[in-house]
Amino acid sequence: MEFNVEIDRYSGFCNGVVRAVKRAEENLSGKENGLLYSLGAIVHNNSELERLAKIGLRSIDSTQMQSLKNVTVLIRAHGEPPKTYQIAKENNIKLIDCTCPVVLQLQKRIAATQGQIIIFGKKGHAEVNGLVGMAHSRDGGNVVVIENVADIDKVEPSEIDYSKPITIFSQTTKDPVEYRHVCQAIREKMHSPEQLTINDTICKQVVQRHSRLIEFAKNHSIILFVSGKESSNGQVLYELCRSHNSRSYQIESLQEIKKEWFTDGDSVGICGATSTPQWQLEQCATHLTQTLK
Repeated sequence: MEFNVEIDRYSGFCNGVVRAVKRAEENLSGKENGLLYSLGAIVHNNSELERLAKIGLRSIDSTQMQSLKNVTVLIRAHGEPPKTYQIAKENNIKLIDCTCPVVLQLQKRIAATQGQIIIFGKKGHAEVNGLVGMAHSRDGGNVVVIENVADIDKVEPSEIDYSKPITIFSQTTKDPVEYRHVCQAIREKMHSPEQLTINDTICKQVVQRHSRLIEFAKNHSIILFVSGKESSNGQVLYELCRSHNSRSYQIESLQEIKKEWFTDGDSVGICGATSTPQWQLEQCATHLTQTLK
């Protein structure tokens, strides 16, 4: 079987994840039996987590952090709510704060906003939890998380008052097109639409990746999207690929690749999420050229 393989040069870790992984590696470098705690998975990619675990990175949750004292904990790119910093102070925990600058700026904007806030994002996602925590730290006002347009009609009347001003922000890795749809649906419910303040808070790197990925998916006969199943950004980008190329397949490991997906003469495009390491994309390309051809 003969086919061409191309790796999307814009796929792979975003700047925030690159920074966090680099800081973790630097902290553990040269330390025999070294150990560094990460509050939550530093990246939603099991293969990369396994690699980092071998050099001493151990993921913990907020409950486990509360029982630790006099240790070092890395805060990943997603960011954390104010409560985490308070726990660190009380337990004498040294923090390596790798909150993405884009997320950090968003947190500050939310903390400085009065009144009603809507956050367009994935409920329970680490970044969203941090944003909600910042909103709760304000004096007055409430905050509601909306995942999609359908969610808007599920919100209780006591949670959002459409007769009063509303400010909306987006999780930094969400689909910009879907964000516009959500904003429009909220605007239509407002008694005075001019009282809706929309903030453009989706990461510019993510926005550019969306438009580039559409072209990449269209230019290949088959797409292999490499991403951890837990990656919120991965799900968004994979669905984007599939909407423009029906022969798009999401994989987390090489073992998931099936020979029957391919036909002779295919142009294979390999791409991934902001949580997909470059080495995994290259590993996939090597596997295809050496195993399936």
